[in-house]
Amino acid sequence: MTIDLYLMPSSAPCRAILLTAKILNLEINQKVINLLKGEQLTPEFIKLNPQHTIPTLVDNGFSIWESRAIITYLASKYGKDSGLYPEDLEARAVVDQRLYFDMGSLYQRFGDYYYPQVMSNAPRDEEKLKKLEDTLKFLDTFLEGQQYLAGPQLTVADVSTIATISTFEVSDVDFKKYPNINRWYEKLQGEIPGYKEITDAGLENMRAVLEEFKKGK
Repeated sequence: MTIDLYLMPSSAPCRAILLTAKILNLEINQKVINLLKGEQLTPEFIKLNPQHTIPTLVDNGFSIWESRAIITYLASKYGKDSGLYPEDLEARAVVDQRLYFDMGSLYQRFGDYYYPQVMSNAPRDEEKLKKLEDTLKFLDTFLEGQQYLAGPQLTVADVSTIATISTFEVSDVDFKKYPNINRWYEKLQGEIPGYKEITDAGLENMRAVLEEFKKGK
């Protein structure tokens, strides 16, 4: 079995895949792609992924991109008994809803708020921050009285969302003021295998990438 992952360690979606693979005890060949140097635009990479985005996974010749599609694929193929992606349709629907929330609201609004500041030297936008905080309030509500985000046990919804939330550590967004998020965040750090190693390395890389980007402007 050969599984290649084209990634940047600084990317939250890429880290979500590494964490999922760790939970499933999968060996992943990490192939780092430097987007700032245009390494995603080579003919070889475009053949794997015409959108030339990362993360991109290649599993024995099968190529798939978009992190949430990748982690549900890995959990379905290699972790059917793990509970990471439930077989029950109603339980799976809740996991999917949380994944779409992570992608379309939480991660999106964080990017809208934070990345223009570091990539375009844009001023802090209070309206965008308010939208992000509204989303954090929703997440806090989802976790009210719950140990996990989408049911009674750890799922890929938790893995994807904690990868997003951990990225807030490099910003000025105080997500820890939300008690349910903070409790969940602290709990999962001790439960997900390899969490500290993967996340610390990723955030360190992210800080370095952002600093390199600032110097290049």
